[in-house]
Formats: sequence, C-alpha cells, structure tokens
Amino acid sequence: MNYLFFTNTPAHVHLYKHAVAALDERGHEVLILARDYGCTKELLDYHDLPYRLYGRLATEKRSLLYQLPRHYLSILRQTRRYSPDRIFGMGAYAAHAGALSRTPVTLILDSEPTSLDHAVSRPFADTILTPAAFGKDLGPNHYRFRGFKECAYLHPDVFTAREDIRDQLGVAPDEKYVICRFNAFGSHHDVSHSGIGPAERRELIERLADDATVFISDESHSMDFEGIDARPFDLHPGLLHDALSEAHLLVADTQTMVTEAALLGTPAIRSNSFVGEADMGNFIELEDEGLIFNIASFEQAIERAESLLADDDLAEKWSEKRDAFMADKVNLTDVIVELATSPDGADAVAGLSHEDPPRRPDPPTPER
Repeated sequence: MNYLFFTNTPAHVHLYKHAVAALDERGHEVLILARDYGCTKELLDYHDLPYRLYGRLATEKRSLLYQLPRHYLSILRQTRRYSPDRIFGMGAYAAHAGALSRTPVTLILDSEPTSLDHAVSRPFADTILTPAAFGKDLGPNHYRFRGFKECAYLHPDVFTAREDIRDQLGVAPDEKYVICRFNAFGSHHDVSHSGIGPAERRELIERLADDATVFISDESHSMDFEGIDARPFDLHPGLLHDALSEAHLLVADTQTMVTEAALLGTPAIRSNSFVGEADMGNFIELEDEGLIFNIASFEQAIERAESLLADDDLAEKWSEKRDAFMADKVNLTDVIVELATSPDGADAVAGLSHEDPPRRPDPPTPER
C-alpha cells in the first residue's frame, strides 16, 4: 500500500512521524508531502522521514496568498506521480489532493475557528478525526477520540524525555527555567489574531528573569535579545519537547505548545486573542482540568506566571494532575496506523465516539 501524509507545519511532522515509521516498518510505501515552513524541514531530516517539498511559506501572512497556486500545482503533480492508496492530512491540501486523485482521505482536525478550511475540505474527507472536546459536528464521517492530536507523539507509550536535556541547555539540576514561545501568526488560521507584542515580550522576560532562567522560542526569529536577560532556545527543534518536559513553566501566545506542555505535565499560560467565550474546546478542557491557564489580559498573565514560579511544589502537583488526566487517553498513532491498514477502516473507528459536540457558549454578538 502507498500512504501519503501532508505536513504543512512543524506540529504536523510530530503528529505523523511515528505512524509513518510504523507503516514503513510493516513494509508499506510511505511519502510525506511537506511545506518548508518554520523548522518543518529540519524536523523531517532529524527523524529521517521520507519526504518531498511541495513549496515553502514565509512567516508573513501575505506569503500564503502568493504561494497558494504554486502549492496546489506542485501537490497535484506529485500526488498523481505517487498514486497513493490513502492520504492523511489536516486540511484543504490533503482533502483536495484526495479529490483530484480519487483517493480516500483522513483528516485530523482540532481547531474549531477554521470554518473556511472545514467548509472546503470536509466534503472530500472519507474520515475526520477530532478530539472529544472538539466543539463542532462535522458530519457523519466525523469521529472523536479521547485526547488530543498531540497524543500521537506525547502519549506516555511513545514519549520519554532525554535524561541529558538539562546538560544540553546548560542549566543545573535544581535550576528553575521558563520557556516563552512567541508565534509568528503567519498561518491562514491566524489572520486577524494577535499575541504578545514586542514591548510586552520584553516586560514579560524582565519580570520572569527575577525568579528563573528564561529561554525564548520565537517562531518569526525576530526577537531582539540585546539588553534582556534571556537566552534563545538554540538546541535542535527536535529537542524542544524534551526541554519543555523539564521546564518549570511555559508562557506562550501560540496554540500547539500549550497543549504539549499540558500533556507533559508542565504548567502553561496561554495569552492571545483566541482566548475568550468562543475558545477552542481543547483549551477549555485543559483549563477545566487545571493543567493550563487561558488568560487574554497580558498583565493578568504575568501575575499568574509570577505566582506559579513562586511555588516550589509546582512540578509535583502538575505531574500528578497530568498522570490522572492521561490515564484514559488514546495513543493516536495506534489509531492512525489501524485506520491505514484496516481493509475498510471500520476496526479503527469502532472504538471512537460519534457523540454530539460538547455544548459551548455562543460567541458574543459583535457591537454595531
């Protein structure tokens, strides 16, 4: 069998890396069509995954508009050349590649606000998988699993942190350190959204540095480190989850790393314009479980960060909460591989839920 996977962002590489390796070990042909965005290519090389690039994308929002026609042309050509038996992805590229090549498509989705992407991809999907907390009903082919997409690579069955990560970071065994993750807001789903601005970033670092070593992971690579007490996270991006697992705290205006922190047992504060009454289901669930904090106000986010840094028992508390939360969560990689190799996919989705989406508050009516 020939399997085609789409990785448009670094997070997609992590999502599919174990499934690709498992299918390859079983003797199947596997190919990743990848977009050169952020550290996607670096991660593909790091994990020795079979891939071809269909295009690149800068971190500026206008870059996608300019590159979209080229991306689709390259995807169509390479998909036809490869002739896959099943396609896996997270949106329109994968869905449309399946439609044009008449190939069954499985989409793994977790972001409710991307309604346009759902509208143009859902009609062409053979199977749609989402977390149980996903707050939309995407039709009869929509199945829910216990957990999040990050369970494909951070479930205890598949992830063990490196023991030497503190040595690689240059921090002592008992030294508190914080990771700050800043988003470039360059993807299509980030249009009209924002996070922690440049001046706020400097204030955040200054206040956190009083109590901990601060590492910066900046997606846009635009951070000016002159005159601030912080270090760039300059290890290979393939080691970021190892570093995150040992961190005392994550403060971020991005999305994926906050969920990753929760699954690793690291307290996380998320502050961006997505936070609010119509927030995504996974972040609502994780906050309800006491694993993360969704705080739109920058000042309140800093105050929460300072209070968490002052708690010397924080790591033990979060480890216990994380273990309890993960006890019934699925290893999503197993689901992906089973879905790929089952004759009709029925066995893979038999244990998943078809229930209605969780009830969420209606978004506020805009002022006129």
